[in-house]
Order: sequence, then structure tokens, then C-alpha cells
Amino acid sequence: MGTSVKDSRAKSFTVVFTIYLLASAIGVATFYFLPFGVFVSLLLADVSATVFTFVFSLIFKNASVYDPYWSVQPIVIVSLFAAVKGLNISGVFPLIAICIWGVRLTANWAYTFKGLRFEDWRYVLLREKTGAFYPIVNFTGIHMIPTLVVYLCLIPAVAAVIFKPEFNVLSLIFFAVSILAVVLQGVSDLEMHAYRKDRKEPFMRKGLWKYSRHPNYLGEILFWWGIGLFAVILMPDKWYLLSGALANTLLFLCVSIPMADKRQAQKEGFAQYKKETFALLPLKKAAGK
Repeated sequence: MGTSVKDSRAKSFTVVFTIYLLASAIGVATFYFLPFGVFVSLLLADVSATVFTFVFSLIFKNASVYDPYWSVQPIVIVSLFAAVKGLNISGVFPLIAICIWGVRLTANWAYTFKGLRFEDWRYVLLREKTGAFYPIVNFTGIHMIPTLVVYLCLIPAVAAVIFKPEFNVLSLIFFAVSILAVVLQGVSDLEMHAYRKDRKEPFMRKGLWKYSRHPNYLGEILFWWGIGLFAVILMPDKWYLLSGALANTLLFLCVSIPMADKRQAQKEGFAQYKKETFALLPLKKAAGK
């Protein structure tokens, strides 16, 4: 049964959908029965849903079961808080931004999802490098750390929904940043899909990728800074709400970008390619930089 599921894209989709439906139910039940404050209970509920997802990554021997969690979890959490707590205008904008971002990112995952037979190259690399320690790396590095980072990123939106701060028109600047970040991600992903269909060059050097090696990562970073700053404009005493955007930025700068660049470095010409491009900014480098 396991093999037939892995080999069928449709069955794999059904399995992943069922896992996430159950994980969401477990998260909601955990949150409901915990006696703690909102944010502690939300954290523990999020962790419980992640642990449930992790179990299935072990069952299917594929950590990519977790891949859509990054984009599905925020929609579920913020939407449920909005449904239960109600919304004022200050909560509407982050809810809209997160739903647009999450739907687009999940759709991009679905487009590239080939079934549970396939696993993200980063996880395969980590398995090969860590050997017997991979289960620990899988649980902490692949599952729990990203969950904690996105949890921190989500807190500003949840706070805007729960506390219903007075609306400030200046916050719309950062709502616009988040929406533009989604557009940036969407365009960069479409350009990369087109490139992968007809790889004539070793490196993608068109559109946003002409001068940037990771414009999609830039979009992800900017999105969460937009969400965080939107909330801080409304609640300036809660400056710590930016901790999620900072953690997310560090995750990309210290883990995702180095791993991707190291893989690309195996191709001939990478040194020159790196010399001519920024890691994130899609801007032309000055000569000699």
C-alpha cells in the first residue's frame, strides 16, 4: 500500500491532505484544552501539529511531507482566530495578505509536487551527511525550527486580530510591501518553472534572476517584514513582534542561501556567476564588486 501511494501523485496528494486535516484538528483540540494564555497555547498547539506531521514523515521515510506546512499553517491559524475573535479593519489586512501569500505558495508547492516518492534535495543531502543522527536533524532542523520561525512570524498578525488596535493608515505601506513581496515571489517562481522546462544554460539569468540568485527568498523575507512592521505601526510598544521577521531572515541568510549556493557551486562557472550577482537583490552589480 505504501509503495502504491508513493508512486501515485493523486494518492500522495490525498494522503498529504488527510495528514494536514488531522494535524489541524489536533492543533485546534490542543489549543482548546490547554489552560495557558493565548500565545503559549498557540505555540504548544503548533508544536503538536508539527509532531503529528513528523510521525508521517517517518512512516513514509520522506521529510517532504512537511513541505506545505510552512504555507498552510499560517492560513489555518490566522483564519481560525479571525473566525472566533472577529475582525476590525486592523485585522483584515494581515489576514488578506497571509491568505494570498499562503494560497500562492501552496499552489506553487502543489505544482512542483511529484508524489511521496520524491524528497527535497536538501533533506536527502542532510540524510547523507548526518547518517545515524538524521532523525534528530529531521525533527529539529527540518520540522521544529521552521515551525517555530513561522510561529514567531505569525504572532504580529494574530496580535492584530486579537487586540484589535486602532487603525493607522501608515500601516498600509507595509501591507503593500507584503503584497508586492507575494508578487515578487510569484514572478520569480514562474520564471524558474519556465527555465527548468528548457535548461539551455547552467544558471538562470533572465528576469528577476538576471542579477539575483534568490529573488524568491527575497520575497519571503520581505513578506514577513511587511507583516511585522504592519503590526508594530499599530502597536509600537510591541516592537518585539519583529522577532519573527528577523528569525526568518537569519534562517535564509545562514541556512537556505548557503545550502543552495553550495549546491550550485558544483556547476562550472559558478564563481563568475556569483561574482556577477547579488544573493538577494535583483540589481546589477557595479564593476569590481
